[in-house]
Amino acid sequence: MSIGVLALQGAFVEHIEILKRLGVQATAVRRPEDLKDLDGIIIPGGESTSIVNLMQTSAMLQPLKELAGADFPILGTCAGMVCLAREVADNSYPPGLAAMDIVVRRNAFGRQVDSFEAKLAFPALGERPYPAVFIRAPIVESTAAAVQVLARLNDGSVVAVRQGRLLATAFHPELSADIRLHRYFLKIVAGSG
Repeated sequence: MSIGVLALQGAFVEHIEILKRLGVQATAVRRPEDLKDLDGIIIPGGESTSIVNLMQTSAMLQPLKELAGADFPILGTCAGMVCLAREVADNSYPPGLAAMDIVVRRNAFGRQVDSFEAKLAFPALGERPYPAVFIRAPIVESTAAAVQVLARLNDGSVVAVRQGRLLATAFHPELSADIRLHRYFLKIVAGSG
């Protein structure tokens, strides 16, 4: 299995390290030709506007849109969730992949100093709570019927969703020692999750 990690900006190195620990071939993706022969791709956390702008300048935006539209396995984390969303609530955001039928609000919890960790009930990952790291995180404000909500904060805020083989989290699983979310994504890629 070969998983690409979009390496234009953000926390891509940490995702690559986790994938390698899981015995998966991990590739840094910077150009359209890097998408060849991949089984799935991760769009990491970072700064969503910068990531989309870099997708455009590196000619990655259209190929990624086409893959997402074809239900190619994609995991978007934090900024990656914003990139996957059909709509961003404040409308000041440049068009991303618009692949998931969700509306997100960027920086929903405030600035970097307002970062926090939370233990999430995440049934798809098992009974043990998942330790989620939130840094300038988005939340999902609404979902279409085709979207499965996987995890919420205690206040009900939606922070993990799935639509087909697209998976998105408002938090940074690459910053946790718990690798269950990456394992779950690999099951989706393999068609067993």
